[in-house]
Amino acid sequence: MKISLKLLLTGVFFLAFCVLFFSSARAQDAAPAPAPQDQAAPGYKPKFPGDPARSDSEAAALAYMRVVIRAQKQFNKQYDHYALTLAELVHSGSFTKRMVDPNRGDYTASYKGKKDSYVLTMTPRNLDAQHRSFYAEDDGKIHADETKAADGDSPVVK
Repeated sequence: MKISLKLLLTGVFFLAFCVLFFSSARAQDAAPAPAPQDQAAPGYKPKFPGDPARSDSEAAALAYMRVVIRAQKQFNKQYDHYALTLAELVHSGSFTKRMVDPNRGDYTASYKGKKDSYVLTMTPRNLDAQHRSFYAEDDGKIHADETKAADGDSPVVK
């Protein structure tokens, strides 16, 4: 009787192993491959998971915009209005004096501030699929367009 119980347990463990092995192999086969970035430049490596940039230039432009947006939120919280100029944002959040310069590599920053709103745009020297134009206002959403100057109606960057 001992031998048959041992044989039975061995068979059960073998069966459990097979079920687990084949189900995990099937799950790996069924798992979708990571979606390639739309029209990303060859060789571009995303800077973080979910990075919407298509090139290093776009990554830098988007990073600049995020810094300005965060600085504006902090400035508005502290002074109860938005900065009228980029120079007013110096020392708000991580916005530095050097960032006031509108020349941002392959992009040029444009800023128009009012007490109750602002508009920030990033315009590339050459507009193409890897150098989209960007637009943001006081709602903090960044919009992008690869065919024209981005505006509030352009698709939101994910």
